[in-house]
Amino acid sequence: MLVKEEKGVKFDNELDVEDLKELVKRFKAAVKEYTGKDFPESAWEQLWGGICAVFDSWMNERAIIYRRMNQIPEEWGTAVNVQAMVYGNMGNNSATGVAFSRDAATGENIFNGEYLINAQGEDVVAGVRTPQQITVEGSRRWAKLQGISEDERREKYPSLEESMPVCAAELIAIAKRLEDYYKDMQDMEFTIQDGKLWMLQTRNGKRTGAAMVKIAMDLLRAGEIDEKTALLRIEPQKLDELLHPVFDKDALKRIETSPEDLRGMAVAQGILTMRGGMTSHAAVVARGMGKCCVSGAGEIVVDYKAKTVEMNGKVYKEGDWISLNGSTGDVYDGQVPTTEPELDGDFGAIMNLSDKFAKTLVRTNADSPRDAKQARRFGAQGIGLCRTEHMFFEGDRIKSVREMILASDEEGRRTALAKLLPMQRGDFEGIFEAMDGYGVTVRLLDPPLHEFVPHQTATQKELAAEMGLTLEEVKAKVDSLEEFNPMLGHRGCRLGITYPEITEMQTRAIIEAALACKARGIKVLPEIMVPLVGSLKELQNQADVINTTAAKVFEEKGDSVIYKVGTMIEVPRAALTANEIAEVAEFFSFGTNDLTQMTFGFSRDDAPKFLKFYKEHGIIKVDPFEVLDQTGVGQLVEMGVKKGRATRPDLKVGICGEHGGEPSSVKFCANLGMNYVSCSPFRVPIARVAAAQAAIED
Repeated sequence: MLVKEEKGVKFDNELDVEDLKELVKRFKAAVKEYTGKDFPESAWEQLWGGICAVFDSWMNERAIIYRRMNQIPEEWGTAVNVQAMVYGNMGNNSATGVAFSRDAATGENIFNGEYLINAQGEDVVAGVRTPQQITVEGSRRWAKLQGISEDERREKYPSLEESMPVCAAELIAIAKRLEDYYKDMQDMEFTIQDGKLWMLQTRNGKRTGAAMVKIAMDLLRAGEIDEKTALLRIEPQKLDELLHPVFDKDALKRIETSPEDLRGMAVAQGILTMRGGMTSHAAVVARGMGKCCVSGAGEIVVDYKAKTVEMNGKVYKEGDWISLNGSTGDVYDGQVPTTEPELDGDFGAIMNLSDKFAKTLVRTNADSPRDAKQARRFGAQGIGLCRTEHMFFEGDRIKSVREMILASDEEGRRTALAKLLPMQRGDFEGIFEAMDGYGVTVRLLDPPLHEFVPHQTATQKELAAEMGLTLEEVKAKVDSLEEFNPMLGHRGCRLGITYPEITEMQTRAIIEAALACKARGIKVLPEIMVPLVGSLKELQNQADVINTTAAKVFEEKGDSVIYKVGTMIEVPRAALTANEIAEVAEFFSFGTNDLTQMTFGFSRDDAPKFLKFYKEHGIIKVDPFEVLDQTGVGQLVEMGVKKGRATRPDLKVGICGEHGGEPSSVKFCANLGMNYVSCSPFRVPIARVAAAQAAIED
């Protein structure tokens, strides 16, 4: 039985000297039982045991998970700092705590922190005891949230400014000196031993995305840092926190958290704990991960066995909704409606600074007018990838697509394509309108045709009835489309070469939409991209179809627009022969999703089965589909850029794979002199900052 349970007490500091002596005996017995050796009496042996324990911790599960989350190389290793100790558990004139020179959640220029009387540092960060506030202002705010009266607060939960005013004043003064020196928000740990303040460490504090932006801009406005430093202070990925609604549903409710909870916290949407505070493990880790966290909600009761949590007399079961506000510490009953994020203020200022320094534009991958408008709101400077096949799945369009696929001859295909033409034209008009004045790269049909046909018998029966065919005829056609390796099969430009009428229809839709927008005063800059090209002749074939069709439309409409014809470099051979392909292509867009797949020989759909094992065993450091492999795939990209521009010096070059929104990949592309990167709408701000940082670092 635990000593605290035997004594009927809750906290360690409630044990007396005799209790602690008994506890030491039990710990020594436990060490002997589990290790087979007596606890070492030699101070040197203890010291080296502690040092080795720190080194060994580098490879424990918690550290491995943390490294993966933050992309920290395993070979870096860890370090050990040995220093003399001071003790915060020497009585009621001793204490320990953690302080921040600014608010780590909001970024406000308000000194804040937490402490515990008669305790050691681990007691604060572990969240076992709910700590008290350092400042009177913070203490009163905390008490108000907890429903505690001012008299009770002063008696039971006084601030450090009230209980040890001299030490508190000294701490606040030191915090200001440290921030003035490091020019950044500081996270400090301190101990008070027998009434004397000791500073244990300081470091740049972890902060939320909102705090990161505000602190950088506040320091810039105060003249403490310059514009370039402000931009370099931004972690691009953390901007994602600012682009989503304020409230998240709770997915992890704990009495307290410990480092062992890291795996659960990584997948949680929000974190709510009964004990702990803003400096506890849960809050600090949550801030670093961009998770919404409310710690120290003392009035909740968690029942692990029943999987319930009780708040204000109401019991919530697993799956019930509550809403958390990590900035204020409020917990709301049910699912609170959310509002769109504000993209002006400090966020807008950071974006403007990014545009000032970036040399690489940021476009977006958008397949609909809705996505295009969202991306413009985030600052996208054009569309780098519009996947036309995504338009085919909306509404009743899929029926016309299937009719085209199942047609027995060209005439039948053209009849079906004629039905799709106005639909595609309408979509393109909406996209061109949303991107008024910016380039729009439209990729012609790319996926293999089998993706559009039904594979279930019931759906095949419906299709057969609609088209006046027998079920057997539909089945035979569907079976004929099956391929052993469809991603390397009849897709991309190979479809357009086999069925040029598809390329004709899509080109007509693009050009007619561009002319219609031009007539309404919209500046249109269409770029028609041919996918999966591996040779000059493939591109030349499709370029001829595109140019012939465009000329027909211009003649019919009595007007014209300037357009470009280019290709996606996603087949290794295209990168190797880029100098030849550039004879026809007016722009290159690197499709690094497929280029990575073909270069590694990894199937994007099947690789996750073994890539996790690869990462765990050090075969690869990161998933190459998430972070561009600069050593291998990057060589092909660099080769393609150089070879292409050797033939056509004014060749426009961009990237449109998922890597276009990943910061290190964006910087790689910027350093190659690409004109733009393209990514999904919500990653546009991330890419804008990464592009600016690349220019500054270069």
